[in-house]
Amino acid sequence: MSRTLSRALVGAAAGLALALGVPLAASAHVTVNPNTATPGSYATVNFRVPTESETASTVKLEVTLPTDTPLTAVLVQPVPGWTATVEKGALPAPVEVDGNTISEAPLKIVWEADPGVGIGQDQFQIFSAVLGPVPDTGHLVLPAAQTYSDGEVVDWAATPDEVTADDTLEPAPVLYINDAPPASGHGASHGAATAANDDDHTMSEASSSDGSAGAALGLSIAALVIGIGGAVLGALAFARRPKKV
Repeated sequence: MSRTLSRALVGAAAGLALALGVPLAASAHVTVNPNTATPGSYATVNFRVPTESETASTVKLEVTLPTDTPLTAVLVQPVPGWTATVEKGALPAPVEVDGNTISEAPLKIVWEADPGVGIGQDQFQIFSAVLGPVPDTGHLVLPAAQTYSDGEVVDWAATPDEVTADDTLEPAPVLYINDAPPASGHGASHGAATAANDDDHTMSEASSSDGSAGAALGLSIAALVIGIGGAVLGALAFARRPKKV
């Protein structure tokens, strides 16, 4: 009796664990939304930062900005309980932007939590910024370093090409400009495409998010059904077992 019951419970637990784990895994990366922008525009972007740790909270986010196609204007939206800093400095080499030679530019955006503040387990935070003018290029890779309260640092820094070659790497947030954003997964598609207006970007992002959420929900339901099925089969096996006289 105990062996059959144990098998039933293990089947149910495995299905339930998979059901709960799939949605978390599907949205656990630091991302930038919307992930498309128009050349020459001043794009408002949102860095979405979830906490994956079960024992620590996120207390710092550092986003590194490009130096070969620099952004000359970077504005950050205040977040209660967090201090935001735009770090500026010299570029490795002067770059011409809109007819002007630029030797200094914003290099990094840093959001740091005030004492006692952080992004806890099963929580996320949105950090917003205006970036511009958006360069006329394929895409911008925006590496993000996520620091936890226990000192752990997760570097979301892999480029689209690196992730395509090895999908176990931590993908960096990417802002697609002339390149087409990936249809699915973490890899990038590098076909030429012209970014649409901001409203279209928002609608596209919402549609993509809904699709991903729907797929995750479908897998979760399937896993839950499998778990329940295991429990039912275990119970039936026990019920059919010949009774000892």
